This record gives sequence, structure tokens and C-alpha cells, in this order.
Amino acid sequence: MVSDKIHLPAARSLPSPRRFFERQRRLVRTHAFRLAALYFLVFAASVLGVLCFVYWTSADFVERQTEATIDTDITGLAEQYAQRGLSGLVQIVAARSAGDSGEAMLYLVTDPDGRPLAGNISGWPLGVPAGNGWLSFTVEVRVQRKPVSHPARGSMIIMPGGYRLLVGRDISDAAAFRDRVKLTLLWSGMVALGVGLLGGAAMSRNLLRRVELVNRTSERVMAGNLSDRVPLDGTGDEFDLLAVNLNRMLDQIERLMTAMREVTDDVAHDLKTPLSRLRARLELALIEPGDAGAQSEAIRVAIDEADRLLVTFNALLRIAEAEAGAVVDMAAPFDLAEVARAAVELYEPVAEEKGFVLTLTAEPQVDIRGDRHLLSQALANLLDNAIKYADGGALEVRVFRADARAVLEVADHGPGIPQNNREIVFDRFVRLEPSRSTPGNGLGLSLVRAVVHRHLGTIALADNHPGLRARLEFPMSCV
Repeated sequence: MVSDKIHLPAARSLPSPRRFFERQRRLVRTHAFRLAALYFLVFAASVLGVLCFVYWTSADFVERQTEATIDTDITGLAEQYAQRGLSGLVQIVAARSAGDSGEAMLYLVTDPDGRPLAGNISGWPLGVPAGNGWLSFTVEVRVQRKPVSHPARGSMIIMPGGYRLLVGRDISDAAAFRDRVKLTLLWSGMVALGVGLLGGAAMSRNLLRRVELVNRTSERVMAGNLSDRVPLDGTGDEFDLLAVNLNRMLDQIERLMTAMREVTDDVAHDLKTPLSRLRARLELALIEPGDAGAQSEAIRVAIDEADRLLVTFNALLRIAEAEAGAVVDMAAPFDLAEVARAAVELYEPVAEEKGFVLTLTAEPQVDIRGDRHLLSQALANLLDNAIKYADGGALEVRVFRADARAVLEVADHGPGIPQNNREIVFDRFVRLEPSRSTPGNGLGLSLVRAVVHRHLGTIALADNHPGLRARLEFPMSCV
């Protein structure tokens, strides 16, 4: 039977107002928001300053131009008065008031009682004091047969006998121009502030997006995803540089964690067998309590196994100690050739017994700074590996200078190490011998690399044609 029910899609849950306001509150507390707000305030202050400067410059230009025109006109009239007297001045003012040139200009000549003698103003402006200097007043003009008050700007001079000359200019067009400039600048400022606000919001959003990428990546890494990395924008800016450095740090952490897991697995694998043998020997001693010889042999073998375990643990501790120091302590300098000479003298009897011809070639005064004991142990490990894995022949130790660096080389004529294995042999518990029958724990070269790195040096393995050549380089001591 077919069901008649209609399944409607679930409605999307809309964010609640409380969640929205919480997000806005978190946004306001962010550094990106504060930076964007500061950017907007600086931008707004700059725009406001520029607009005010433009307005006052434009208004001042118009006012100065008006005053210059009035000043020129009144100066000319004063000269005409000086040449032709009052009657000549009245004639000139009347002519100018009646002509086209007087359309925007205002003229008025009055007697001492204020009665107009000539001009295009019906009378002395109300409320304007009679005195020399610049005046601001209003005049009535007819626009479509209706009287309209216009602002005016003028200057007055008092002539002998109390006669007064007023020359002015209708500045309604200039006032309209200033209003238009003011309105234009106001709208321009609003548009500029809007653009600045949008720019600040975009900048804040971009900063928050880049920071959020780092935060999300950090959260995933903390959750256990060590392979996650911060994405790059490809712009090469400081955020990309930060992401590159963080990714390098995460790479290093992942390598260290992987190495720690591998070391843990290797320790468990390499120590399981000797511990099992140690337990078996002790159980055998308990099974045969009456056989003193068997018990002694079991105890002796158990002690040997315990010694091998202690050797392994001591090697791990020495490696950890060598890797713990970021740089070597500034100890007194010593001659690397003396360290090599002491090691060669120590291993010469063992080398002769194994069929090796151990030789030393050393330049004098190859001084470096560091821990003499650690370097002696590193050289001893290299010699021990050469004697252990090479089948006799020449075994050479060389100490010399090259490119202002101290060089220590150990070369044999054994089977060598394949090219693709010359890096992994420095890892802990790595042994290239499949049967793992040769005594050892796979920690010798790991200790050598740790000691070399602590002394700010480098180590490299190369072919000796045939055999292996280990080359250690250290910075020379200046003292």
C-alpha cells in the first residue's frame, strides 16, 4: 500500500538574533575590527580635512575676486572725483548704473543727509553704518516682477563735504556657487566615507578570513590531524610568510612525532628479544636450583644481556643529551688532530687484530670549540663501525682545513653504503644488515650526527672507491 504522506524538506534553521548579536560582539572585540575602525577614522579625518580645505579655498577665491573688482572700481571713481569733482562723479555713476556694465555692480552717491544723488540703489541700505571700509548688506531686485532680497558686498568712501560713495556687487551668484560647492563636497564626502567604510569592512573581513584559516588549521592539528596545513593565497604577503613558517613548524612537528613513534616501535622491537632472553635465563636458573654451574652460567648470561640493555639505554640518553643543546657551549678550543690521534692510538691494537692498517694524517692546530669528550665518542663510533663492517685493508683518519673549516674524515675499503641508504642510516635503530647478527644496536651513527649538529657542523657519507668515506666539517675556532 502506497503511503499518502507527503514528506516536505526540512526547513533550514535560521540563526537566532542572540547568535547574530553574539557574532557581532565577537567581531567588535577582534583586532582586525579595531584596525579597520582606526583606518576608517583616519580616512574620514583625511577626507574631511581635504573637503574643508577645498571649500574654504573656493569661497576665499570668490570673495577675493569680488573684493578685487570692487576695489578697482572704487579706485577709478575716486580718481574721476579728484579730476572732475562731484558733478563729474555723479555723471559717471549715473552712466554706469544705466549701462550693461552695472548689471551686477551696485553704485550709490548720497549727499551728507543720505539722499541719493545717483546710482542704481534706491537708498542707503538699512542697518548699514556710514563709515569707510567693507560692508555687507542686502539689496532688493525684481525677479519676474517680484522683489527679491540678494546679498551684496561693497565698500564706501566719504568725500569732502560729507558726500558718500558706495560701490558694491551683487554676490547672490557667488553665494549660489558656494552653496553648490558645499553641496557637491558634502555628497563627495559621503561617497568617500561610504567607500572608506566598505574598504575598511573588506579589509577587516580579509584579515579575519586569513586569521580564521590559521585558527581552523590549528584546531584540526590539535584534534590529531598532523598532516593538515595552512593554505596559502599566493600573494607573498606577511600572512603567506606566516603560513609558510607555520607549515614548516607543523612539518617539523610531524617529523618529530613520526620519529618518536618509530623510535618507540624500534625500542620495543630491539629490546623485546634481549629482555625475553634475560627472562628465559633467569627462569632456567630457577628450574635447576641444584646445579650451581648452570645457575652461574645463567646469571652470567643474564648480566651480559643486562649490560647490552644498559649500553642501548645509555646510547639513547647520550643522543638525547647531544640533541638537547641548540648550540654548543662556548668551551675552550682544542685541537681536533689531538682528538683523532688519541682515538687512533686506542683503536690501533683492535684494528691490527682484525687485519686493518690504521693510519692518521693530521695537520697541526686544527682548532675548534666544543666538547672534546663528545667528539671523541663520535670518532670512536665511526672507527668501530668501520672495523665492524669492513673486511680489513686500509683504514684512514684525516684531519685538515678546507675553506676555513675543520674537516675530519674516516675512510675504509669495505662494502660501503648504497646511495639511497646514506640518509636513513643516521636514524635510530637502523641497521642495513638483514640478519642483524652483528653485535650492535643501530645507534652509533645517530649519536655521531647528534654530536656533529650540536657543534654546528655537517656530516656526509660518500664513496671511497671502494668503501665508505665519512666527512665531518666544523667551524674553525678564532682563538
